[in-house]
Amino acid sequence: MYNEPIFLKPVFKDRIWGGTKLREEFGYDIPSKTTGECWGISAHSNGPSEVVNGPLKGKTLDQVWDEHRELFADQVGEDFPLLVKILDAKTDLSVQVHPDDSYAREVEGEAFGKTECWYVIDCEPDAELVYGHHAGSKLQFEEMVADNRWNKLLRKVAIKPGDFVYVPNGTIHAIGAGTMILETQQSSDITYRVYDYDRLDDAGNTRELHIEKSIEVAMIPHQDADFEPVLSANEDLKIEKLIKENYFTVYHWNLEGSVAAVENPSYFLVSVLEGEGELKIDDQSSSAFKKGDHFIVPSTVKKFGMSGDAKFIVSHPTI
Repeated sequence: MYNEPIFLKPVFKDRIWGGTKLREEFGYDIPSKTTGECWGISAHSNGPSEVVNGPLKGKTLDQVWDEHRELFADQVGEDFPLLVKILDAKTDLSVQVHPDDSYAREVEGEAFGKTECWYVIDCEPDAELVYGHHAGSKLQFEEMVADNRWNKLLRKVAIKPGDFVYVPNGTIHAIGAGTMILETQQSSDITYRVYDYDRLDDAGNTRELHIEKSIEVAMIPHQDADFEPVLSANEDLKIEKLIKENYFTVYHWNLEGSVAAVENPSYFLVSVLEGEGELKIDDQSSSAFKKGDHFIVPSTVKKFGMSGDAKFIVSHPTI
């Protein structure tokens, strides 16, 4: 039986809006001064993570999913369901929207649409997000886009470190400049751009917009999702269940000491945001973890202990 966590090597993505904070904050060896995304736990074909420890070392997560489904509670489905990223927005991301599963399959031939959520790791004092819009109908939305009335159309929301934002498919959204987030999402790379501030890429070209598809999939009028975080504790582990919805359940964990037994509901996706410590299994094996690590606790590990001083974002599929 596989009896250890699966540590993963991140994949980095250069983005027009990216910066260098992934290196400065987490010590990652980033490829450029405009590195916008760290795909920490990914089995997506556009950037699968590689296992860096144990008997599966050298395999990519999509290979492990295909060959060892017992590590994932024998979950059915052709594709690994979730993707965990850290994003460094030095400048504003484009205003965008993502489709649901049905639209993604029918129009793009992809397995999943994209519902996501964000934990704000850090941000500037005056940081904002675009979250939703003010159009009351599809016709009004189309008219405001055509007239470039972006300041009237887009809904701005102030944020601070520690905030949590749920972004179901169809939500018009954009991460603002000076913000670093951890994103838990469906394993999808489908993005429809609504507006990109008329900025130019390195070749002097504007980036492609997807106005027609955006209008087809957008939630009009906008409605905020209704959810309530739940607090609990297990010895020295403080647990905040940030959200439980159809695709994922996401937690913020704060470890200040030790916990003897954490029950594993299926398989945990774990990203270490701060600190360091040790994960213990059956009092026989232990694995050190530190800030910036990403790992999976497979379903073959029914429970585990932890010690140290660290903060995490943890998730699992809602099955």
